[in-house]
This record gives sequence, structure tokens and C-alpha cells, in this order.
Amino acid sequence: MVQPRAERLMNLHILLLGAKRFIGKDAIREACYPEHARGPAGDEAFERAFERDKDALRQIGAVIEVGSADAFFDDEIGYRIPTEQTSLPEIRFESDEAAVLGLAAQVWQQATLAKATGRALAKLKGQGVEIDPSRLEVVAPAITADEPAFEPLWDAIGKRRQVGFPYQRADETAPTTRRVQPWGLARSSGRWYVVGFDVDRGAERVFRLSRIVGTVRASGRSGAYDVPPGTDVREVARRLSPSYPSVRAEVRLRQGTGVGLRRRAESVTPIADRPGWDAVVVQGPVHELADEVLTYGADAVVVAPQSLRDDVVARLRAVAGSGEAS
Repeated sequence: MVQPRAERLMNLHILLLGAKRFIGKDAIREACYPEHARGPAGDEAFERAFERDKDALRQIGAVIEVGSADAFFDDEIGYRIPTEQTSLPEIRFESDEAAVLGLAAQVWQQATLAKATGRALAKLKGQGVEIDPSRLEVVAPAITADEPAFEPLWDAIGKRRQVGFPYQRADETAPTTRRVQPWGLARSSGRWYVVGFDVDRGAERVFRLSRIVGTVRASGRSGAYDVPPGTDVREVARRLSPSYPSVRAEVRLRQGTGVGLRRRAESVTPIADRPGWDAVVVQGPVHELADEVLTYGADAVVVAPQSLRDDVVARLRAVAGSGEAS
């Protein structure tokens, strides 16, 4: 049985990130591409699929190193993802598969995805691949998705199936049925949104998951549509949603963390009186910066502006309060 590409991407990412050494192509093929039988045709199909999957991982921020997979011979090439250079909170959704993989990293605590990750680890272990689970913590920010619509939409995105759901906007007295070809899911200001093509309106649209008031039902075959090339789901969501003013923020980051913020920072400066920490200056909407800062936990501290600091502190207090109440 041929596994979905989104599942294969997750397996490949876990394999390369969790590996303690460079992994050769033969081991990668056995663990992640068992459907490609040995022989000229199978070899060519494996090479094409592996190259596409490496490109997809790079598109979402993974740094893939190439080195020797044999301690005594240099002629066997191997691959790995170094944890010190890899972090996935800053996701750019360039395709449907990349969207699914990036989403899996962002919502690691979502029950469905935790099960998928567990299956991937069990499968790799069964293939004799040694995985260090502690190396996977770099892609485990504590973000959850509570809306009932999340799971069926995530499944439909991976399979590229059209969905229908009752949707009620704030200015409407009753829900209307929307038919959508979902491209991906994006998170902003603590809320989840699905972005896709509205079949009835003939245009791209964004829908807040909390406003889906009934069951999400998939219809039609898998692979029924393609996500437009170059689609960035977060950019589409930002463009179609109300605009928010950008702020210039200073955040203290523990060295070796916060790759997403560092990647687009105006400046990164070591803090003289706090060894092991950097002062990072970056721009963005307050709610989006707060979302990202919170994923880094104790490794990030907001210095300015006060509006961003207040937002982060308020959310942390809300989480602490809900924990005490339970």
C-alpha cells in the first residue's frame, strides 16, 4: 500500500532529525519509501520522490546536511537534519504537503497528530533505525487546536478532498453551507483559519474554524484538485483578514533557540551582561509576534514594546489560571 506523501514527509523529517548520525540512502529508502521496489524503474522513482521530499523539507525551514554515512569509507553519502539549526515555528506553506508537515510540527500536542507521530516512530524503529526522541523536541511548540473542525480539515488538506460545512459569520443570523477546496490551515492571534478555494463563489477565501458550527464533510475523490503553485497560506490569510499594525519589537532569546525570529530579524546582538542570550530586533503584528514568542517558552523574553509584553503576559496568566482551575 502506497502511503500518503504527507505521512512520508513526516516520517522522513523524523528520521533525519532524530538520527544520531548521517543516514544513507539505502536505510532512508527502506524506512520511508518501501513502495519503490529494487530495479531500474523503482530506483528512478525513489530518486525522484526523495529529491522532491528534500525540497519540501527545505521549503519549511529544515536544514539538510550531507556527509559520510560510513565511519570507514567516504563513498557512501548520508543525510541528517542538525537540531541546532532547525526550528519550524516560522512556517511558509509553499504546497499542500508542506502545509501538512508544517502543521504537524506546529500542533504537536494535537491528539490526532501525536498518534501519527507515534506511528511514524514505531515504523522507523521496526525498520531498525535508531532514533533519539530528545532531538525531536526542537519541533514541539506547545500549541493546540480545540475546534472540532480541525481534524477533518487537516485530513482533507492532506488528501486534497473538497469539504462542505455550515458557517456562520458574526453579522449573520443563520449559518450558510460553504463548499471549499482547502489549501491549508493558518494560526493567528490564538485562532485557527482554513484557507482555500470557495467553489460557489469562485475565489480564494479564509474561514475561522470557531465559526464552523456543524460537521465538516469531505466529498469526492482524493487528489481532486491542486493547490496553486507558490501558494503561501499565511500570506493569503493575512491578505484576506483584517489588517493589523506592525510593531518593532525587542526580544531576548537564549542562544541556539528562536530560529524563526532570528531568520527575519533586523539585528541579533549578544547581551554583554547576560551570557548565553541575544537581543533580537524584529517587526510584525503584535498578535503574530505574541503567538511565536509563546512557542519558545522560557527561551524568549519580550523587552519592548509594552503592548507586546502585555499580550504575552496576559496569555501566560490565562494559561496558568486555567491550570489552577482544573
